[in-house]
Amino acid sequence: MQGIIGNGGAASETFKSTALIKFSGFFLISVVFFYLGKHFSDGSALQLVFFSSHQNPQPQTPPYSSAVALSPNINTTVDVTPHINNIVSSQASTNQQQTSSSASPPPTPPALQRMGVIDEDGKMTEDFEVGEYDPESVENLGRGNESVRDGKEGNGVRVRVEKFPKCGDSMREYIPCLDNEEAIKKLNSTEKGEKFERHCPEKGNELNCVIPAPEGYKTPIPWPRSRDEVWFSNVPHARLAEDKGGQNWITVYKDKFKFPGGGTQFIHGADEYLNQIEKMIPEIGFGRHTRVALDVGCGVASFGAYLLSRNVITLSVAPKDVHENQIQFALERGVPAMVAAFATRRLLYPSQAFDFIHCSRCRINWTRDDGILLLEVNRMLRAGGYFAWAAQPVYKHEAVLEEQWEEMVNLTNRLCWTLVKKEGYIAIWQKPLNNSCYLKREEGVKPPLCEPDDDPDSVWYVDLKACISRLPEEGYGSNVTSWPERLQNPPDRLQTIQIDAYISRTELFIAESKYWKEIIDGYIRILRWNTLNLRNVLDMRAGFGGFAAALAENQLDCWVLNVVPVSGPNTLPVIYDRGLIGVMHDWCEPFDTYPRTYDLIHAAGLFSIERKRCNITIIMLEMDRILRPGGRVYIRESLSIVEELEEIGRAVGWHVSLRDPSQGPHASYRILACDKPFTRD
Repeated sequence: MQGIIGNGGAASETFKSTALIKFSGFFLISVVFFYLGKHFSDGSALQLVFFSSHQNPQPQTPPYSSAVALSPNINTTVDVTPHINNIVSSQASTNQQQTSSSASPPPTPPALQRMGVIDEDGKMTEDFEVGEYDPESVENLGRGNESVRDGKEGNGVRVRVEKFPKCGDSMREYIPCLDNEEAIKKLNSTEKGEKFERHCPEKGNELNCVIPAPEGYKTPIPWPRSRDEVWFSNVPHARLAEDKGGQNWITVYKDKFKFPGGGTQFIHGADEYLNQIEKMIPEIGFGRHTRVALDVGCGVASFGAYLLSRNVITLSVAPKDVHENQIQFALERGVPAMVAAFATRRLLYPSQAFDFIHCSRCRINWTRDDGILLLEVNRMLRAGGYFAWAAQPVYKHEAVLEEQWEEMVNLTNRLCWTLVKKEGYIAIWQKPLNNSCYLKREEGVKPPLCEPDDDPDSVWYVDLKACISRLPEEGYGSNVTSWPERLQNPPDRLQTIQIDAYISRTELFIAESKYWKEIIDGYIRILRWNTLNLRNVLDMRAGFGGFAAALAENQLDCWVLNVVPVSGPNTLPVIYDRGLIGVMHDWCEPFDTYPRTYDLIHAAGLFSIERKRCNITIIMLEMDRILRPGGRVYIRESLSIVEELEEIGRAVGWHVSLRDPSQGPHASYRILACDKPFTRD
């Protein structure tokens, strides 16, 4: 037994010796291979043979020995230096820098652009983009304070513009496209009123100075006092008071003009006259069914001034004729008005724009040339709308006037208008709701229906047409809701707007309304717009009218003329269906209004578009012409152009400040706030 145990102990000792020898041999071989790997690696003692090096001065020579097998990682660059005894050399550092510089990052994928309130997954989102606006601008402006930014933005060279001189005193009431005497002299004929239409200066002869105010100009009297009186020094022309004083239009009293509220056909006052119209036809419903009106040959616009208190916004129009300052008086009073003439071209308003059109002694021969002028009224009158004519042929029984009345009745019958009521001085017709009456007329009856491809909303330099504009078969335009609901209800005519969008136009409409509502809320809360004397407001790029709608919802006591540029989609029909007013215009040309018309001019995303078409300096000078002394300009523009606009504003003589929006200094746009000084050197 002891022998067995003894033999077992000997075996155990032998086993232990063998294991120790194997372990020692394995350790020795490992050390040798580790040393060889460090010593013979190509290019550096810091690289393992299993990895290639970038230090080979001749790339075409294989960086490895033929005696060493290639690793599958030969083309992979990995820095394992920190794991090898923490040995660091300057040569390895150089290798690492070269490796980093040679590896370029993958290209950034293009940002997904979205328009509307539906994201790429088809989900509703509040992070939307409306039209041309920057995506960041859709955020709520009122969520943070705006900070005035002084000094230079970015690293580019600031544009320098020399200061513009003052124009001569003879240009104080200059309207470039209506006072172009050279062009008017070259007209072949003026018998149809051609001289009262637009004839703009040729390129190179644009306005290049700032229009001075009349001597003694004062801050306009605020609304509603201005409805009844304005400063004489602001519109220093007494001729209209001399010609029309006996008709209760306008009188001079000390240093003011007074407006008793009368007119040629309503010498007892506009209020009594409006009461008579509503009693004649209660369905007219001023302020509910009738929201938007047009007053043709408006005088000093008392008709429109008194309709404002009945929630009716009236655009008063008249030519710059012998009573050349009547529109200027209207604007000084704070009443919506434009210089416009019924002559040879379409007026710059869309089809079915007005619920009610009024002509009181407007001195227009409606039946001339197969009724072409009344056909223009028919184009602009909403289906089911009313036309009121207060004129001598309605009530006088002279042979010539009775003949004119018969011609008018005959023409309106062929237009399928219904004479609803004739009472006293006034006759009122109603336009049909659809085309059924037109299609039932006998063959050959004039005027004919316009061709199906005629666009009744195409108005920019378009000649009048002696045909009846067709009404949409879908009933678009005739089925607007009542005021004030129509302000925010998406109208059916949204579907007719030619616009590039892959989502619903209704969603775009809602998105734009929300966008401007939040911005105006911020302006009121932060910039206290509700304390400013804002009455006459111009939006130079109105879209669907969201800016004007937001001002109306905040109950600011002002009116907005919404301009739809010819360079974009024609959204005017939608603006009028909302119960707002507007006009088509090309901002590469002057605007048809008097100097010193507006208290506030607003432009969002306009210049970045129009700079591709014309000189933006000309646009800024035109803005100065129509802006009142003490008036304000708000421009929301991209960084690529806003500094240039800032310099032009200074050259015009404005006080300018560049503001960050609530998104902060990293937003992609800025707000350029400008004040026109009351007096200039």
